[in-house]
Amino acid sequence: MIHDQWYAILPSSGVKAGGITAVKRLNLDLALFRTNSGAIGCVVDQCTHRGAALSKGRNTGECLRCPFHALEFNKDGKCTFIPANGRASTQDNSRYNIHAYPVREQNGIIFIWYGDPERATDTLPFFNDNLDGFVYSEIADHWNTQYSRAIENQLDVVHVPIVHYNTIGRGNKTLINGPKVIFEDDNLITSANNEVDHGQIPKQPEDCVIKDTFLRFRFPNLWMNHISEKLRVIAYFAPVDDENTILYIRFYCKITGIKAIDNTIAWVGKFMNRVIERQDKRVVITQKPKASTYHSEEKLLMGDGPIIEYRRRRDQLQQKN
Repeated sequence: MIHDQWYAILPSSGVKAGGITAVKRLNLDLALFRTNSGAIGCVVDQCTHRGAALSKGRNTGECLRCPFHALEFNKDGKCTFIPANGRASTQDNSRYNIHAYPVREQNGIIFIWYGDPERATDTLPFFNDNLDGFVYSEIADHWNTQYSRAIENQLDVVHVPIVHYNTIGRGNKTLINGPKVIFEDDNLITSANNEVDHGQIPKQPEDCVIKDTFLRFRFPNLWMNHISEKLRVIAYFAPVDDENTILYIRFYCKITGIKAIDNTIAWVGKFMNRVIERQDKRVVITQKPKASTYHSEEKLLMGDGPIIEYRRRRDQLQQKN
C-alpha cells in the first residue's frame, strides 16, 4: 500500500443510516457507521476492553455500542460511556479510546485516509471531468489478487485483442503501437493505438497520440475509461489485503439527456461491464506473485509502457511516504 493517500474503499450506499458495516480494507478490520447527522465514522473493529467486534454491536445514532459490555465510542474513537462504571462516574475513559480513521465522501464514494492523520489533504482524488447530467449503474466483484494487479490490467492495451477477442477487442488488432503515456494534473493518461498485423513495424510511443477514447488513472486506486463525451466507465480498486481486492465498476451515461432512458442504458451497460470484467478476472487472478513491483523478474514489452509508468510512480510514492 501507499501511505498518506485517500483510498476509495466503499460506495456511500454501503453504510446505511442506523446500521454498522464491517469491512476489511488495507489489511484492517474496520467498522463504519453513520451518525444522526449523516456523518461517517470509521474505527478499528475491536473493542479495547475485551476485544469483541464492535460491528456486532449497535449504532446508537452518535456512537457504536459494544455487544459485549456496552462501552460506547463516537466517530472519533473516543470512549464516551462505560455502563459498568455508572453514569455518575468521573473516571477518565481515554485509555479505552479506539483508533479512528479519517473518512470523507464524494461522488457517492467513501474514502479513508491511510497514513498520518496530520498529513490528510483537503482534496479527494477523483476526475476533473464534469459529470453533471450523467447517471451511473455500479457492480462490485471480488478478485483474489492484490489491487496493483487489478489496476495494471486496466492500463494494459496489449491484452485487449487477446483476452477480449469477442467483446471490446474484436478485430484482431494484435500489433501494439506505442502506446503514448503522459502524466498530467496527477493523472496517468494513455490510449490504445492497436492495428491488425500486416507485417508493419510498430510505432514508437513518441510517434503515437492520445486518442479521444483514452484511459486515465489517479493514485492510489481510481481509473476511468473515457469512451466518449457521453459515456464513461469509472472503477475503484478497494484493497482488502495483500492478496484480495474488491472492484467497484460504474457505467456512466448521458446519451439522451432523458434520465429514465439513460438509467436504462447504464443498467444494461453495467452487465456489459461484468462480462468484460470477468474475462479479465479469469486471467489476472492467476498472475504470480499476487502483487506487482517496479523491480521484478517480468520481461516487459514496449506496449507495457503504461504499466511501467504506473509501477515507477507507485514506487516513488512508496519510497517518499
